[in-house]
Amino acid sequence: MTATQTFQHVSYLWDETKAAQITNEVDLFIYRSNLLGADLRLTNYGGGNTSVKITDKDPLTGKDVEVMWIKGSGGDIGTLTKSGCAALYMERLLNLENVYRGLEFEDEMVELFNHCIFDLASKAPSIDTPLHAFLPFKHIDHLHPDAAIAIAAAKDGQRITEELFNGEIGWVGWQRPGFDLGLKLRECLEEAAAKGITLKGIMLGSHGLFTWGDTSYESYINTLEVIEKCALYLEENYGNKRAIFGGPKVESLPADVQQKKVAQLAPVLRGYCSSQRQMIGHFTDDTRLMEFINSNDLDKLAPMGTSCPDHFLRTKIAPLVLDPTKIEDSAYLDVVFEAYRQGYRAYYEACKHPNSPAMRDPNPVVILVPTIGMFTFAKDKTMARLASEYYINAVNVMKGAEAVSEYTSLPHQEAFNIEYWLLEEAKLQRLPKPKALSGRVALITGSAGGIGKAIAKKFAEEGACVLLNDNDAERLEGAKAEFLKKFGRDTSAAAVLDVTSAESIQNAFDAAARAFGGVDIIVNCAGISISKTIADHTEKDWDLLYDILVKGQFLVTQAGVNTMKKQGFGGDIINIVSKNALVSGPNNAGYGSAKAAQLHLSRLNAAELGPDKIRVNTVNPDAVIADSKIWQSGWAEGRAKAYGVTVEELPNYYAKRTLLNEIILPEDIANACFAFTGGLLSKSTGNVLNVDGGVAMAFVR
Repeated sequence: MTATQTFQHVSYLWDETKAAQITNEVDLFIYRSNLLGADLRLTNYGGGNTSVKITDKDPLTGKDVEVMWIKGSGGDIGTLTKSGCAALYMERLLNLENVYRGLEFEDEMVELFNHCIFDLASKAPSIDTPLHAFLPFKHIDHLHPDAAIAIAAAKDGQRITEELFNGEIGWVGWQRPGFDLGLKLRECLEEAAAKGITLKGIMLGSHGLFTWGDTSYESYINTLEVIEKCALYLEENYGNKRAIFGGPKVESLPADVQQKKVAQLAPVLRGYCSSQRQMIGHFTDDTRLMEFINSNDLDKLAPMGTSCPDHFLRTKIAPLVLDPTKIEDSAYLDVVFEAYRQGYRAYYEACKHPNSPAMRDPNPVVILVPTIGMFTFAKDKTMARLASEYYINAVNVMKGAEAVSEYTSLPHQEAFNIEYWLLEEAKLQRLPKPKALSGRVALITGSAGGIGKAIAKKFAEEGACVLLNDNDAERLEGAKAEFLKKFGRDTSAAAVLDVTSAESIQNAFDAAARAFGGVDIIVNCAGISISKTIADHTEKDWDLLYDILVKGQFLVTQAGVNTMKKQGFGGDIINIVSKNALVSGPNNAGYGSAKAAQLHLSRLNAAELGPDKIRVNTVNPDAVIADSKIWQSGWAEGRAKAYGVTVEELPNYYAKRTLLNEIILPEDIANACFAFTGGLLSKSTGNVLNVDGGVAMAFVR
């Protein structure tokens, strides 16, 4: 076997021992696929396709038949499982050529793939299915490696490919994937064979690479070797012709200045990109990217757009480039964003067909700011992050193509035909509907435990991104790990937050801006409880209660409103107050009066912020004991003493005094917060929602 150290630009991941234990050809094909997808230098997330052809028993006749297993539509080879594949009869697939009516009827062939299904549990077959079917190889890899696409997107790509591989890699010019492209691949193979040439693969102009082998391992090694050779060729040419991207034009800002600029700018850009629907942001200053956006060639290459269909489907045809000296000028931003939207509309109108889907959101997905970095915006964090990764792939392609020749992008009409392809539209229509809080970002103070964590979980389950925070760093680390395991990498970020410190609060909002683009839901949940008689209450107790509950709510709201106004599309502020804001009780002067101040501050904020579409509402809990730090302090003992019961009897004592005789849980408060933010109460502000099991004395009216 080939040794790992043979490769410099790709990762050799094949484990001979593990592979030897896999006796099923389909399982071995999935193993190979996962290894290829694990190296983003070989293909991007969701990009490319892999297949294997095997002999199996026809369930109806019992005879041996040839079956092709291939990644299903919309899947990712890095995470592929058998359930994500399509299995089709090869004989039926090949016979489709008999009914193929030509390029104008490409789309009707996709429906005919369903008549070729062998395994009834198959995923929808990919548009790449005929590309694999018409190549007579057992194992095939179709990938989108940056190194290969750089050559495929070069002006002299075909000549370079022929010379670099001595004719052993064929060339098929750009064509949209489909049935006819499968026939073109077969034709390329046959033409080479007629000349006595045995091909090891085929380069697709501006698109990607096909490679193959007689075994799964041979296909894997062939793929690595071809991509490695492309990468080595590019490396040899960097700097030979001219400075990379024409050399630097500007330098990146110092890291601390840059990070502050990102936090200030992200909510503003999020607002512009959310003119049709709320978007989530992602930021990167990857060194490969900065080499491009700080370069002399930025103005020449960025408008050309990307070449590979997988790239521009997620990034739009071209990015918006901002002048870093004008990013604080709202008049400038108004002009450039509207110009981008008008340009996209013109692109749509010039290229559309009579049956094209309606124009999609004309706002940019990718925004480049020299000296600072790249912002990407999409319907959720995962899509925003992937758009960022795909654009870096496109930058790598431009860098390589410019080093060996000249970069070429797809003509706008060809790009449009991919972007607004009816089959792509059908794929979009099959996606699950967005959750209620999709596109929203929430900051819940004290969200590492108790009520705060329950609210954060509820919001995350409903599609929101959340900025976890707490003044207890150790507790926050536990919450971070829990959310990462439950929701994955794209749902939460974290920052230590002390609600009594304006600097700490601003740092948390800055962290949310850098992670997600801003904040549009704030829940003031951080709290403290002190239960003492008026005689025992100290000035220190009083100041601590008012600093955390009242001043903390004020400072967090103030910082949050500043972010929301930058975004310009409103938002929600929910204050977790208490039944004690309305009900008098013993040994409660400091806590109860602070809660009353929180409640009235909520009313005042609601009255002021309505014109900005910022809703301010209150949730009044009572006796939420589960997972609360309050009940780990002396509060439980104080309340038990006040009511003449033991600490252990408190939960049932509280429940029995309610009209519903219910114990209140953190999840009950989370549901109340979701009621305010989930869309059904979008025209409600200044309200109080009691979640206390029914305490008559706490009725607001």
